[in-house]
Amino acid sequence: MAEMPAPAVDRDWWRGAVIYQVYPRSYQDTDGDGIGDLKGITSRLGYIASLGVDAIWISPFFKSPMKDFGYDVSDYCDVDPMFGTLADFDALVAEAHRLGLKVMIDEVLSHTADIHPWFVESRSSRSNAKADWYVWADARPDGTPPNNWLSIFGGSAWQWDTRRQQYYLHNFLAEQPDLNFHNAEVQDALLEATRFWLERGVDGFRLDTINFYFHSQGLENNPALPPEERNDQTAPSVNPYNYQDHIYDKSRPENLGFLERFRALLDEYPAAAAVGEVGDSQRGLEVVAAYTAAGKRVHMCYSFDFLAPEKISAAKVRAVLEAFGRVASDGWSCWAFSNHDVVRHASRWAAGEADPVSYLKVVSALLFSLRGSVCIYQGEELGLSEANLAFEDLQDPYGIRFWPEFKGRDGCRTPMVWDAAAANGGFSKTRPWLPVPGEHLSRAVNVQESDEASLLQHYRRFLAFRRAHPALARGEIEFMPSDGDTVVFARREGNERIVCAFNLSGRPTEVDLGAGRALQPLPGHGFSSQSGTTGKLRLGGYGAWFGRVA
Repeated sequence: MAEMPAPAVDRDWWRGAVIYQVYPRSYQDTDGDGIGDLKGITSRLGYIASLGVDAIWISPFFKSPMKDFGYDVSDYCDVDPMFGTLADFDALVAEAHRLGLKVMIDEVLSHTADIHPWFVESRSSRSNAKADWYVWADARPDGTPPNNWLSIFGGSAWQWDTRRQQYYLHNFLAEQPDLNFHNAEVQDALLEATRFWLERGVDGFRLDTINFYFHSQGLENNPALPPEERNDQTAPSVNPYNYQDHIYDKSRPENLGFLERFRALLDEYPAAAAVGEVGDSQRGLEVVAAYTAAGKRVHMCYSFDFLAPEKISAAKVRAVLEAFGRVASDGWSCWAFSNHDVVRHASRWAAGEADPVSYLKVVSALLFSLRGSVCIYQGEELGLSEANLAFEDLQDPYGIRFWPEFKGRDGCRTPMVWDAAAANGGFSKTRPWLPVPGEHLSRAVNVQESDEASLLQHYRRFLAFRRAHPALARGEIEFMPSDGDTVVFARREGNERIVCAFNLSGRPTEVDLGAGRALQPLPGHGFSSQSGTTGKLRLGGYGAWFGRVA
């Protein structure tokens, strides 16, 4: 009997994919040290697959001194013992693939840990083989840093090194020196580290701070931003980082060449893909457009348009999506409402709503219906709120630096809650690295599993609805007239055209889709709404409608 041909590889699996972010420290502890690990993730892959997502993105698990919890890498090609071993990672990939999940890992290429062997050698002298692998500069005549560039984590972006008697650049912690991407050897080494993981079977990468790779070699001062142009998309409002227009220390045009090298490497593999994180408050969408253009660079990027403190609104959704369509007609975005760096949107947006759970249902349906791919962050499917931690419980150096006006990122990184009755919510039998908030226990997985009206079951139901209608994942988008707190658009793929209407307020409203037009609702998404043959929809508070308009 002839063998069946292997199924065709979908090189475009990422286009319209839903990606579930796992923060490994806080997902599941299996070895009793209070910190999550790779075996813990593997043990929960069945749960992740049950949500109906396409892929997982795992935040860093590489060897690290953990000054920034893994975003300070000391070995790009090994697992930190805190999380397990390479064998544990291989087992995770095998199980994910068995369940039909792609695996994306977080690559932190812009900087390393200061204990990385590359930096140890680079700082040892001005003449060693890696002397130019990091960004070094002489002091100004008065001994002050080379220019006015600022670190996102506070203060100057330059740190004095007594060995070389020079400053080195760090856009984040002083313990995170920036690599010099103008050096081709640095690029080569990072691409080889990328190949290492591709050979181990990963399906793609989330590229941390993708627009920070290059700096201007002229080291020009960044110009000041007028107060009315400052915003807190990239850094909290208490941080003077927002006072500058960062045109010389990031988002440099030279990055496009490296991203084309990176894409060429990924294209050697059947279906590898990458999503880049763009942190640029002034020109985020333009950077996303450039980085995803013409299929020559990364596959998709996300900016902070919906991760900023400003509450989502009908006007903002339309403005952001239409702006992206103008500047990136051949690009692709990846939208997210929460991640490991920002206040959870259950607190950022839903806390003041009359019915927070219903509000979270409608905004998640909106997210899953936008043109682009989607990242969801562990626990958002449970409606977890931002934890309010005491100062003595903080671990994040960012929060410790700017406390109490900015409490850092620990509040969105507390452990996943699996079992309301178990110690520490079923995350660990030992005291976790961050406390489990008591108010999270009532939102635990086991509580919501048995409730068809829960937010968790809504996520499952809506993702199944999305899979049944490809237009919602890959189709074009066309906004339609709407008023107030309603968002209305059509998604079109081939012969399928689906009209999507969302009421972001708790008040009933009417949406006019055209006098005399017949409205044919689609089932399976979990929202109830009334429609007739008059072309008018009656949406309840936090309601949504999906269907065809004849």
